[in-house]
Amino acid sequence: MDEVIGKQAVRAALGAAPAQARCLYFAKGRRDARIQELLELARAAGVRYQAVDDAWFKRRTPNLNHQGVLLECHSRAVADEQALKDQWPALGETPLLLVLDGITDPRNLGACLRTANAVGVDAVILPKRNSAPLSPVAMKTAQGGAEGLFIVQVTNLARCLSWLRDQGVWILGADAEGEALWQSVDARPATALVMGSEGDGLRRLTRTLCDQLVSIPMVGSVESLNVSVATGVLLFEVLRQRGTS
Repeated sequence: MDEVIGKQAVRAALGAAPAQARCLYFAKGRRDARIQELLELARAAGVRYQAVDDAWFKRRTPNLNHQGVLLECHSRAVADEQALKDQWPALGETPLLLVLDGITDPRNLGACLRTANAVGVDAVILPKRNSAPLSPVAMKTAQGGAEGLFIVQVTNLARCLSWLRDQGVWILGADAEGEALWQSVDARPATALVMGSEGDGLRRLTRTLCDQLVSIPMVGSVESLNVSVATGVLLFEVLRQRGTS
């Protein structure tokens, strides 16, 4: 069973995937316009709803800012490597993929997913191991961005990257020691942007499978950007090159 918390995240889930929703819980006495909108969306989708007290939220979502609303959903089905291969022809001739190699912080994962949605990424690829799950924290941070994404979870990321190369995809890895500056790389062809973990960056094997490593130069005292911020910088450069249309 999955849980979606926060008004914006719940609104997005009810709008994008109402069939996945089981029950909407909202705090007693909370009848502001945003809550009313969520109740109307639930009614329209045939989703039952129930008012609960604050103690219920404290038990269900300790230490999380639930904003007085929680949507209980059927477990989200994440695609696998075979599904990616089956869907591949539908992604077009120049797909844009985001590969997140070892992003373990759920807030960073959620922020990356939100940016991927904003840019129009065709697929997000995650390893099964050493990756944050699509938890309530990640989904809340994504603020509805995860619902519209094709998310693929693979058991062997190196094998998946090799397959992508065989399909003619240019593999770009983000690395502080990258030889190419981020603005200088042509990302208009089929491209997969690979982002490494928050602390260690790209794993050695992942790095060797990249066609090119790109860097974002730092002019201040910090050595690197947060992975979600770096993802935004690089993805929006791809969008700029390809045109906002």
